[in-house]
Amino acid sequence: MPYINVKFTKGSATPEQKAKIIEGMTNVLRDVIDKAPAATWVVIDEVEFEDWGVGGLPVLDYWEKTGVSASASQNKN
Repeated sequence: MPYINVKFTKGSATPEQKAKIIEGMTNVLRDVIDKAPAATWVVIDEVEFEDWGVGGLPVLDYWEKTGVSASASQNKN
């Protein structure tokens, strides 16, 4: 039974987008390795900004250092 764990910062996706992620990841396993959708588990974990790091820095510090705004990295729906 495949298990897929998707992680991103909190607030990055709407409930509708999460449903599409679950469906899409399930379909990838169905299409690529012929796994039955009923046997595929997808779990989405939303991680608080202070618990996420990139480039050796907390993500908010990294975005500030690289000139990426938090709003540009978040969902715009």
